[in-house]
This record gives sequence, C-alpha cells and structure tokens, in this order.
Amino acid sequence: MTTAIRPVDAASVLLVDRTGGDMRVLIGRRSSRHVFMPDVYVFPGGRRDATDRLVPVSGPLHPLAHERLASRAGARCSPARLRALGVAALRELYEEAGISVGAQELADTPLPFRPDLSRLRFLARAITPAGYPRRYDTRFFTLFTDDADVDPASATASHELEDLRWMDVFDHGGINMPDITLMILEELRKSIQEDPSLPFGRPAPLYHTRRGRFLRELL
Repeated sequence: MTTAIRPVDAASVLLVDRTGGDMRVLIGRRSSRHVFMPDVYVFPGGRRDATDRLVPVSGPLHPLAHERLASRAGARCSPARLRALGVAALRELYEEAGISVGAQELADTPLPFRPDLSRLRFLARAITPAGYPRRYDTRFFTLFTDDADVDPASATASHELEDLRWMDVFDHGGINMPDITLMILEELRKSIQEDPSLPFGRPAPLYHTRRGRFLRELL
C-alpha cells in the first residue's frame, strides 16, 4: 500500500511593478536540475524552512492579510507558522532573485535584512493534488515594488531561478508556465481589474482536490 505524501508548506511572491504605467510581474525559469517542475517559468518561491520561525522581522503581516491567511489553515497552524510563511516568501525572493525587502541587518542572522511582511497581500493558496512525487501547500502573496522600495532593475538571476523577466500581467506571450502558475496569474489579473490597489482583505481562492475533483473555493 502506497503511503500518501503529505503537502509541505511553501510560499511564493508575485512581485508587481506598476511604476511604468503597465503592470508587470517578476518571473524566472526553474533550473533543469530541479526534480519538481524543471525548465518552466514561475514566480519566486519555495518551501518554508524550520528556521523561518526564528527570523526577526521589521514589520508584521497586515492584520487583514493575517486573517485571510489563517482562514481554513487548521487548528495546528499557529500565528508563528503564518508569520514564517511570510518570511519564507521574502527569503525565497532574496535567494532566487537577489531582492531584499526590509531593514538591513548587520548582526549574524539568517538573512542580511529583517523581512518587512507588512506590505504582503495574500492572493491565493494552492495544494498539489495527491499522486505527485512532491506536494506543496503554497501560499501566494503579492507585493508592489514601490511599496517595498524595490528597484525593478535590481533583480538578479540565480542558480535556482534563471532568465528573470518582468512580464506584462495581461500578456504572458506564450511563455511556458505550469497550469497552476497560469491560474494564479489569472487571479492576479482579476484582482487588478477589480481594484488595482489590491486591498489586503480581499477574499483569496483555495485551489485543492476533493474525491478527485479539482476545486476553487474562497477563503
């Protein structure tokens, strides 16, 4: 009998540049060395590390973002774990694209900056269906470059995420992306069309499967 693989926590950031008039989002190509989804374009992100709980932050999650993030998270999902998801999102952005969001940290700490979670909007959650060799419970956040004082030109490719691009949110130009990435991109499009400011308390969809059916439910 095959043991079901339990999803592990992960977080991803849709970093949006609106400074030039158009809405652009940062994507990069996953290395061919990756076992999970190689050679496709995705948003920066990855699994939550155990040490993410210990990273000091310069700003907490916005209360409305925290409230949405906690919805249907389960009784075992503590505030510290939700905070760690925000830290994981910004840590992965730094590791994969060289972008730090938060106050510079000079002490000997896990990151050279204290992540500022206060500008992260919770956009969506997606759980990899059963049957895959790896499963993730991923929370997707949005972040505006001007809110975070990020220079779009500072994005730097890494061994994990290659060929970084600022892609038009409303025209992905046939770029090779996984189905779930395209679904999350569509959620961003709809959110921008409803309110370009992306309010913190906006309902967020949960993509998951139940009895073999793929579902989209609002949190």
